[in-house]
Amino acid sequence: MKVPVTELRALVQRALQAAGANEAMAASTARALVLAESQGIGSHGLSRVAQYATHLRNGRVDGAAVPRVAAQRGGAAQVDAGEGLAFAACELAVQEAIARARQHGVAFVGVTNSHHAGVIVDHLRVAAAAGMVGLGFANSPAAMPAAGGKHPIFGTNPVAAAFPRRAADPLLIDLSLSEVARGKVMVAAKKGEPIPLGWALDAAGQPTTDAKAALEGSMLPVGAVTSTKGAMLALMVELLVTAVIGAQFGFEASSFFVDEGNRPRIGQAFIVIDPGALAGSASYLDRVEVLVAEMQKDDGVRLPGARREALRRRAEAEGIEVAEPVLASLRAS
Repeated sequence: MKVPVTELRALVQRALQAAGANEAMAASTARALVLAESQGIGSHGLSRVAQYATHLRNGRVDGAAVPRVAAQRGGAAQVDAGEGLAFAACELAVQEAIARARQHGVAFVGVTNSHHAGVIVDHLRVAAAAGMVGLGFANSPAAMPAAGGKHPIFGTNPVAAAFPRRAADPLLIDLSLSEVARGKVMVAAKKGEPIPLGWALDAAGQPTTDAKAALEGSMLPVGAVTSTKGAMLALMVELLVTAVIGAQFGFEASSFFVDEGNRPRIGQAFIVIDPGALAGSASYLDRVEVLVAEMQKDDGVRLPGARREALRRRAEAEGIEVAEPVLASLRAS
């Protein structure tokens, strides 16, 4: 049945608070998960509620954590998530980055001691709303091998960008550096459905269409036929959000898909750029529209973020379709 967005947020928040999250942590997480669900990204939406709640109950997340700015200099800062859920810390990080970019033209803010951060580009929406370009990066528990290697070292390590436009939705770009996000494999495993060949390897390093075997094995990097490029990009992101910030590597973090394990303490990084410090805001906006117009000369070109924005607006107007068992579980929390 369809559930209003506001009601769904309240249900998710209540479920997370019942599992041990403080009010601010639960509220920020509920906003992010329902936003993902409203955009049709179920792998990062309601399917994560039970996972996060279990991690809270099992001590893999500190439900009492309050994120704080732990280090800063000029346009750079480090936010400590305190081993809590990631969303409140990421909100703080992007707000810090916006404020510092206004002062310095560009800012880099990293989050350490963190957890799964959901749809990375969604954290950058506020930067685009402020007329700034936002870039986002994250690591995650090991899922992909290094180039030429066999055992998982890097996470799927998503990268994202938000580019504001004049009187139009921003361009929203978000992609995993694995062939697909691991959350899609998780959803397929829960449903007992196969996955396409080329997404993952099993524990023996063989290609598989079995989603459960894939979760026990490793993901293939983006562009798997030439997987060296994807693996190198994953290495770049891994170092950017760990060595630079002080977070754990993906291979040091227990999988998100197991109930027991360590606190992941992984990292996220956000770069915010004020176009006014460079070409100037008016010039930037003009040039973006020139490029968009050129792209749209070809039939079939879809601007990045257009589909998810259309789905979000429809969900806000009509509600979100939620399976009865999922809804019953949330209401029972």
